[in-house]
Amino acid sequence: MDARFELRPADVRRRFDRAAGSFDSADFVHAAARDGLFARLEGITVEAGNVIDLGCATGAATAPLGKRFKGARVYAVDFSQPMLDRCAARQGWFSRTSAVCADAARLPFPDHSIDVVFSNLLLPWIGDPASVATEVARVLRKEGLFTFSTLGPDSLLALRDAWRSVDDDPHVNPFPDMHDVGDALVRSGLRDPVLDVDRLTIRYDDPGKLLADLTACGARNALRQRRSTLTGKRRFEALRSALGDSTSEAGLRIELELVFGHCWGSGRGPRSGETRIDAGAIPVRRR
Repeated sequence: MDARFELRPADVRRRFDRAAGSFDSADFVHAAARDGLFARLEGITVEAGNVIDLGCATGAATAPLGKRFKGARVYAVDFSQPMLDRCAARQGWFSRTSAVCADAARLPFPDHSIDVVFSNLLLPWIGDPASVATEVARVLRKEGLFTFSTLGPDSLLALRDAWRSVDDDPHVNPFPDMHDVGDALVRSGLRDPVLDVDRLTIRYDDPGKLLADLTACGARNALRQRRSTLTGKRRFEALRSALGDSTSEAGLRIELELVFGHCWGSGRGPRSGETRIDAGAIPVRRR
């Protein structure tokens, strides 16, 4: 990967810490992806006693997971304590939920102790998604389910192009291709991945509202090689102007490529010398 596009974990955490209070006001993309994940769960049968909501944020999926997997203990896991505080506040008195502040690549759970790992739009904020896949493979029991959503490379192209007209600095994450994600899952020790893609279009009358929403949900620039000085008013106005040039009578169109996937635990992690399969052979479900 181009070193300019490496995420700085401390900055990712700081942005989500700051966004905890405003996240729910701008989580419509997360809500669309969350609804897509639950819709896909309807066709899957799995017995679950222990469920992880990985990258739970303010916990919008945590209680629904408890209802979907009745009687299960749900672990709401996030590396942002302010997000977890919000999550805890929305749980009911009789909730079987435990909040766990942890790095997704270093989960505090025993090997093969988890039945379901649910992860909504966490992977776009992980510098090395393969490390998370490996950890999921470790904690997931054999025949356990990993279900997730992430963003594909066609996401936020209008914003990426607008920034390129302003300067040469990195501003937007380079989201991995669907087959690269599938390849990482297989190499981690997970099996039988199935992935599919939905498209989501968001329209803004004012480009400034796009930037406000990105800030509110913590999705601002956390790339390691971003400009170290503050983004001045002149550069932001140049960005707004560039985005405005993309605005038609229907408004500014922001396209997102939502990638959904699920795969299964194999009861083991990756082994040295293991054969690597061609990711292009991974089946893709068309909707």
